[in-house]
Amino acid sequence: MAVITAEEAVSLKSRYPQVFHRPLHQKLLAPIAAVAVAAYLVFCFFFFNIAGVISDANWERAGTYIADWYSWEANPRFRFKDDQVEIEWTRSLLGDNPDPDWIARADDGSYTVTLGNPGNRVEITATHVVAVVNGRPYDVPITEAGAELPADAPSNMSLKNGRVTVDYGFVGLAEIRNSQVFVRHRFLGWPNFFFDTNSPFFGMDMEQLWTSASSAEQIDARMPNWQLMLVEFLYNSEWQHLDTFNKLLQTIVMAFVGTLFAAMVAFPLSFLAARNITPNPIGNWFMKRFFDLLRSVDMLIWALFFVRGFGPGPIPGIAAIFFTDTGTLGKTNTEALENIDDKQREGVRSVGASAANVQRYGVVPQVLPVFISQALYFWESNTRSATIIGAVGAGGIGLKLIEAMRTNQDWENVAYMVILILIVVFVFDNISNALRSRLIGQPAH
Repeated sequence: MAVITAEEAVSLKSRYPQVFHRPLHQKLLAPIAAVAVAAYLVFCFFFFNIAGVISDANWERAGTYIADWYSWEANPRFRFKDDQVEIEWTRSLLGDNPDPDWIARADDGSYTVTLGNPGNRVEITATHVVAVVNGRPYDVPITEAGAELPADAPSNMSLKNGRVTVDYGFVGLAEIRNSQVFVRHRFLGWPNFFFDTNSPFFGMDMEQLWTSASSAEQIDARMPNWQLMLVEFLYNSEWQHLDTFNKLLQTIVMAFVGTLFAAMVAFPLSFLAARNITPNPIGNWFMKRFFDLLRSVDMLIWALFFVRGFGPGPIPGIAAIFFTDTGTLGKTNTEALENIDDKQREGVRSVGASAANVQRYGVVPQVLPVFISQALYFWESNTRSATIIGAVGAGGIGLKLIEAMRTNQDWENVAYMVILILIVVFVFDNISNALRSRLIGQPAH
């Protein structure tokens, strides 16, 4: 490690005073910036009432929604009618006449519902209900006013509006009222993802499916079993795979067609906006303001505008992407044109080429890789954007996604469509990255 002498240090300070003797405002610039950012964050914290939002948030409901993404529920209702208990099913995924092994019916008409393990169960008779938690029974009194909380109730039992809720964790809960007992029993997975309960293949394991698909004995005389299996999968009434795939294809087409049209229109218009290509200050100014107008209106606003004009469907989505990207690509293309190397253009002009050939051979080869790279990036980005604008009526999987969310019961379908969107975005991101890397001569990452 070299050590400088005092004379050398003095010499350095005299030669580079801007480094060793910075003005006070430059020294304080970084601390002032840090304090300003901290003050801004504190302002945002109180202005948007972050503490209130967090405290008022229904985290339990959020957890339920997340659990619905990777699991399903069975929802039997045990109604008290004429000194008897009658069982009803709410949107059963177990078939038309389910008889699961976790519900046992005794000879006297009472029911025992086991949730998770035998130590957690609900015993239901026509006169009283017993909730068993970790092997300990708790008698839940039922009056005309509603169910009452036991005196020695554990922490997972609560009372609200005459309803006693027994929370057994992930496996579910039991809601005890004076007229019924509502049970929510949760299981991992999606049991009817491939085939709905009306399908002859519902409930079959992989070995049974393979045997059925390869069997010469046809279930449906119109087609072989493997073909029927494909039809049953695509036309699954719960998951609607065929319709979901069609909507996803609509989203991909919307992104591709909208970006393609925008790139085709922005290409010639950017030549008119570039000062060094078209030396017309008034024309340059108006063309750039035209690009600003198109891109200053958000794509979602354009989509709402066109949906009102043309009705729901992919055409408003394509138009919204086209308008927004024409403005954005026009601006980026113009900036690329205004930063080209004029030597190549002057070289083409020096051999007596026409004005069109000067642009064709002196300008286009320089900017074309940039233009295509930008268009590919926007194509990949618009695959995601098309999902959002679809939610406001522009068609595609976005519309189907928002419909599933509005039911507040189809969160597993929401998870399915989100996974499909992620796969499509991942694939198109890699395709776009590979094409851009090939254009600029660098290996793809």
